[in-house]
Amino acid sequence: MVKEKVKSRVASRVPTPCAMPNGLQWFEGELYVMDQETDDVCVIDESGNLIRRIGTPTENGSGLSVGGGYLWTASNGNTTSRPYRSSDTHLGYIYQLDLEAGEPVNRFRTPDGLGIHGIEWDFSRNMLWVTATNPQNIVLVDALGDQSVVHTIHCELERLHGLALEGDSIWCAHTTDNVIVLYDVESGAEQDRITMGPEDPFVHGLSKKDGVLWFADANFAGVRHTGTRGEPAIGTLTAP
Repeated sequence: MVKEKVKSRVASRVPTPCAMPNGLQWFEGELYVMDQETDDVCVIDESGNLIRRIGTPTENGSGLSVGGGYLWTASNGNTTSRPYRSSDTHLGYIYQLDLEAGEPVNRFRTPDGLGIHGIEWDFSRNMLWVTATNPQNIVLVDALGDQSVVHTIHCELERLHGLALEGDSIWCAHTTDNVIVLYDVESGAEQDRITMGPEDPFVHGLSKKDGVLWFADANFAGVRHTGTRGEPAIGTLTAP
């Protein structure tokens, strides 16, 4: 029996505003993009046109989100893509930043004390979903309160990256396997899965707008030395 080839899941692409687009977040008609190379946040429109650029204190920026009146960034620690700054800690932090200026309001360590990739603001709970690496979990954090862990979803697949909420479920990109899994937020059960095609970008960032999933590929593999296609990418995915 001939094995059916997995088709491309990319529906469309837009120009990238930076060399290493990682985290994504749609907010009020604008797409916020974390540039892992500079740790700036680029704000673009639906066609990829740059609207503005926001400097941040993030180090090795991965995910980002907007909610509660703030910009939230995943500071993955120990950058290798830009010169070191005196503010760099080389540790995993979640930054709470002024939405317009990118200036720090607060920061706190990741739930497992390690690096961090995906974050997603939950407007219904007024809290923040974040990824953890050891163990491999998606964690709900009371970011505006005492930063305590409220709920945990365990994941079997590795390299958790971008997150995107969909009702009572949450999408998570597993970048090395290049699959995107929809988890029930209460039980953690897998509800759906998108398997990217063999020539598709590797998904780092995720966001959802008008029922369509958007992705970003930072073209960066880090210490894993795997999962790059040779160019960055931002675009939309076909429906699962």
